Amino acid sequence: MLHRLVSIIIVTKGKDNYLAACLDSLRKQEYRDIEIIVIDNSLRPAFAKECTRNYPEIKLYSATQDLSYCESVNKGISMCRGDFILSLNDDVALDEHFMEEALRGFDLDSGVGAVSGKILRFDAKTIDSTGLILNIWLGAKERGYGTQDRNQFKKEGFVLGVNGAVAFYRRQMLEQVKIGAEYFDSDFRFFYEDLDMAWRAHNFGWKGYYVPTAIAYHARGATARGQRGINKRFSRRYLSDDLQFDLLKNRWLVIIKNATIPDFILHFPFIVLYEIVAWSYIILTRPKVLKEILRLSVLLKSAFKKRSALKILKASLEINN
Repeated sequence: MLHRLVSIIIVTKGKDNYLAACLDSLRKQEYRDIEIIVIDNSLRPAFAKECTRNYPEIKLYSATQDLSYCESVNKGISMCRGDFILSLNDDVALDEHFMEEALRGFDLDSGVGAVSGKILRFDAKTIDSTGLILNIWLGAKERGYGTQDRNQFKKEGFVLGVNGAVAFYRRQMLEQVKIGAEYFDSDFRFFYEDLDMAWRAHNFGWKGYYVPTAIAYHARGATARGQRGINKRFSRRYLSDDLQFDLLKNRWLVIIKNATIPDFILHFPFIVLYEIVAWSYIILTRPKVLKEILRLSVLLKSAFKKRSALKILKASLEINN
């Protein structure tokens, strides 16, 4: 296998010692041509010192304010040098063969811009994700989510995109589809940024690919939900009001930026049904979220502007090619 630099970006808040397990798994990787960048949002100088003392091989960026996930990954990409970029949540650990196996996916086809491995829960029995596809609600569906791994996803193949917890990208793709200086849309903050990237890349002609022999382990929800919400169904109830708002708005940001008019018309009844259920839940259980409606209108306008920018960017690339 050709050796190319892989830049690994890990975003952390320094909770529950997840980062140590993640970094330990990187030390065990058979593929060694890597650089590791940790974006530290703990706002605790002692945590930063401990990280660099225990893991001197990492490059650490200590934020002076709590960055959103999208802002953090963008910062990491701006710091890295790799031809391939692996973005990890800190509640992830990789099998020692992950890197080597996942890189094969990129080598199969120069049009592959993102690779998903088989992401399992830490029980090594439950599937977390085998890649993203679109569901009838025009949202992200994690293939195999929450089901027992019976080797039903043993076949390699194309998918729309990759789960954001273990997101492996070709840098060339990221550079092509970014808007201005932003790879990930900072308006999203948290959630749906992986679907936005996958759908955006698909619209530019890039493909996602699934490699089942690239194994990773994920404590689903550990970062956003806390201990009570790890690996739980109906995970929305464990989120803060701010994150509830992110879920609502980001669904619309991703649709506005990426869906075609025929997509929207075809799925319209399902979209309406989803919105009725989602907003009913908010009204009944999280009424404080409703105060953000005015901010939502501003962000939706921003999404329409970005949709136009993406159309111009795509047209420019087509002309140049």
